[in-house]
Amino acid sequence: MSPTASGQSGPGFAATRWTLVLSAARGTQTPRAAAAMAELCAIYWYPLYAFIRRRGLEAHEAEDLTQEFFARLLAKHSLVDVAPEKGKFRSFLLASVKHFLANEYDRAAAQKRGGGQKVIALDALRADSRWRLEPADELTPEKLFERRWALAVLDQVLTRLEAELAAAGKACQFEALKGFLTGAGQGTHAQLGDQLGMSPGAVKVTVHRLRRRYRQLLREEIAHTVADPREIDDEIRYLLSCL
Repeated sequence: MSPTASGQSGPGFAATRWTLVLSAARGTQTPRAAAAMAELCAIYWYPLYAFIRRRGLEAHEAEDLTQEFFARLLAKHSLVDVAPEKGKFRSFLLASVKHFLANEYDRAAAQKRGGGQKVIALDALRADSRWRLEPADELTPEKLFERRWALAVLDQVLTRLEAELAAAGKACQFEALKGFLTGAGQGTHAQLGDQLGMSPGAVKVTVHRLRRRYRQLLREEIAHTVADPREIDDEIRYLLSCL
């Protein structure tokens, strides 16, 4: 059955980005699957960069290695190691990058990596700036990867919700109320109502609707990174525990 416009394949699980990638691993290489992998990598590259940095590498080395990892990952036949037990994209990436690094200690010069091409648009300055804000704690590279992965998921959800509100002409409303989604909300409903030209009751209802939509988008985003819908709730609980 061909997917619907929403990406569903009939009553079954959605043809999400990760399920498309898994189908490619089984030998069905399609432009859609390649685009899905590229999109996932573009969203979730920073957790890998942070993982590599925490392993003791400098910024330029981590950037080069992250680019080379993606170059190989996106290359043809690079998904042969995808196994059922790596049903989560998060788990697959972590296992893959560990294997990659184990074989990279005698690596070639940086300019030869990825054929000299930047396959993912890494913002090197932004990456290093973000890294400098990481707490100087004793988190293992794996734990840092998982925490950064969880934050990347939440950032993606917030970005999607912001885009929806902006498209509806409610960008100012989102900016004023987004703190209620992240736990950084300031001001009372009455104060925010004065700011937005709304009654306190209307603010309360709007916040409730934003939270409900936020939860819906979170489930959708998690669904894009697991291979089985039964994993969604467990994955949400695990990622929130990483924070």
